[in-house]
Amino acid sequence: MSRRRDALDYHAQGRPGKIAIRPTKPLQTQRDLSLAYSPGVAEPCLEIAKEVERVFDYTARGNLVAVVSNGTAVLGLGDIGPEASKPVMEGKGVLFKRFADIDVFDIEIDAKDPEKVVEVVAALAPTFGGINLEDIKAPDCFYVEETLRERLDIPVFHDDQHGTAIIAAAAFVNAMDLIDKKAEDVRCVFSGAGAAAIACAQLLISLGVKREHLVMCDSRGVIYEGREAGMNPYKQRFALDTELRTLEEALVGADVFVGVSVAGMVTQDMLRSMADDPIVMAMANPDPEISYPDAVAARDDVIMATGRSDYPNQVNNVLGFPFIFRGALDVRATGINEEMKLAAVHALARLAREEVPEDVRRAYGDQTLRFGREYIIPKPFDWRALLRVAPAVAKAAMESGVARRPIEDWDGYRNRLERILGREREVMRKIITKAGRDPKRLVFAEGEHPKIMRAAQQCVEEGIATPILIGDVHAIREVASANDISLDGIKLIDNIHDDHFPRYIEAYHQRRNRRGVTREEAKRIMRRRNYYAAMMVEMGEADGMISGMTRSYPDTVRPALEIVGPRSGVRKVAGAYLVILEDRVKIFADTTVNIDPGAEDLAEIALATAAMARRLDIEPHVAMLSFSNFGSNDSPQATKVRRAVEILRERAPYLAADGEMQVGPALDVEQRKRLFDFCTLQSEANVLIFPELNSANIGYKLLRHLGDAELVGPILIGMNRAVNVLERDCSVRAVVNMAAITVVQAQEMGRVLR
Repeated sequence: MSRRRDALDYHAQGRPGKIAIRPTKPLQTQRDLSLAYSPGVAEPCLEIAKEVERVFDYTARGNLVAVVSNGTAVLGLGDIGPEASKPVMEGKGVLFKRFADIDVFDIEIDAKDPEKVVEVVAALAPTFGGINLEDIKAPDCFYVEETLRERLDIPVFHDDQHGTAIIAAAAFVNAMDLIDKKAEDVRCVFSGAGAAAIACAQLLISLGVKREHLVMCDSRGVIYEGREAGMNPYKQRFALDTELRTLEEALVGADVFVGVSVAGMVTQDMLRSMADDPIVMAMANPDPEISYPDAVAARDDVIMATGRSDYPNQVNNVLGFPFIFRGALDVRATGINEEMKLAAVHALARLAREEVPEDVRRAYGDQTLRFGREYIIPKPFDWRALLRVAPAVAKAAMESGVARRPIEDWDGYRNRLERILGREREVMRKIITKAGRDPKRLVFAEGEHPKIMRAAQQCVEEGIATPILIGDVHAIREVASANDISLDGIKLIDNIHDDHFPRYIEAYHQRRNRRGVTREEAKRIMRRRNYYAAMMVEMGEADGMISGMTRSYPDTVRPALEIVGPRSGVRKVAGAYLVILEDRVKIFADTTVNIDPGAEDLAEIALATAAMARRLDIEPHVAMLSFSNFGSNDSPQATKVRRAVEILRERAPYLAADGEMQVGPALDVEQRKRLFDFCTLQSEANVLIFPELNSANIGYKLLRHLGDAELVGPILIGMNRAVNVLERDCSVRAVVNMAAITVVQAQEMGRVLR
């Protein structure tokens, strides 16, 4: 978990909060202004006035959801007020956007009276295509949702109820199949009688569980006929004519346990009293009603799900609400009904039975993800959920008669959903996951810098590296304490007093004595932390090195080149940047090292960059860039690139690469096909090799400042060990990203240094 300071910094740094509004139309000229506002804006207004449904054609309403709370039941924090609920509601908006490209306004209402909440939301409804209710206490939430569903003709969905219920129900469907039991035969016991519990119970009944086989318990015990204490109309629906009074009694012989209450409600003995092959969904957060280790220790036949991400079968609402709303909005549904919820349940259940793609497995550390007792629910970051759930919900809306705009072209709809995914943007998450599979020892030469310390702390928390900080150990501890940074799991080294210091002096002297370096000078140089860090990597005391936060690029890269040097057979070390755009990732090279590379150098840089792309799970399509297109100019600058392409084809005929070409045909496949149909490059280029440093350096910096690109780099290519240089004064996140890349490079070096 993030520490308090990290969480606060995450929300406060840069523009405060997590969301922003961006225009979707150009507003650059007087004509644009006249169309966007007066007088042109009157035209869509008049059209909507004539036919109100046209609001979906001329405004953002059809893709806009309100996330609404009054702050009375925020996470596990309780009634903390509407203002304090806003970070959670913004977070929900981020998830809507990230997973389903749905825009969100978060609305925090200063009203505890459910009638007032209803009136406010109903009055605001013309703004939105859907309403997501969140963190409203029970039983008020039931009344608010039911009343709004009756009054409004747009989807209204209380995610605390139905989101949990849908994911849990999908797990139930698959677990029942695994143990070969039927819903109408099983007895279910609930711990908890709030919003989520009641929604789960109703959905299980829709799946075939008999109401008389469902025992619901709250903090006072079993809800039974005639009980008066702590009752409300919603609990009353589940009151049974039974002699059972406690959760412990109810669990004897039960087939299914559903926990949406608090930690520790179920003991191992209580679990042992259940029927054969018990299904246990203990979903209290952060700690379940019975922990996963305790459950599997008590019963080797248990099928266990929790709300936690560190154990199998996580019940996570993010698998549901973004895709349910996506499908509902896309058919302009008047509501989200039982048929649509059940469609989502079965779509998720079927998805868990499909073979899991390699990129999803990689995202979870190459776990064995195969339908069975430890995989009955898809993983939250399984990108296929959008492609399965949204169409299923949309189709159910159409079949149940609540769709106002039915989908006719399902192939086209799927293609549109594919574009929403933009999976390339998740490249750093994949790299961090890959690094976490085999963490390495990373030495940070600027160990006293607070950004480096915080990045090292995050490396430990992410599980991607064992950091080593070089510096005055006393100073490091003081800075860490002043900045609330934990040093747990981080090794501290004062290079001047390190046991290896004499050995490193001698090793450096042996390497450089014929370059005029005396033993005394070697001692002076080894006092410099960049040199010492590079020597640690070279001597096998670390697997990779990162530096550059406080020094210029040449001053930082020079020690690495002197001590570690390029790999055997590599003529020139090069530098590259990952350029992460909204919907794609590009790699630019050489951006940092070679001022005017020759044709041989360019070919080598292209090969090395393509190899790096593959290490990062990016299939390379290489464009050798120039101001010339395929011989249109015979200047030395153009012919150099042309010759580089010839060399590249000789050395790597298998590589998808071509040139020389301008940026236009490199990125615009249709233009390339029209003008240069002979070009062997079939896809949009994602590895761009620039003809010299000037253009490469200018290019990536323009994209950073004008194109809103996220840059990761510079990544050194061709080094004999995993060494990378930071941009001066870069962000903590940039350091963590570079650490992950450095670890992946170290993994690929072919041997672990000891």
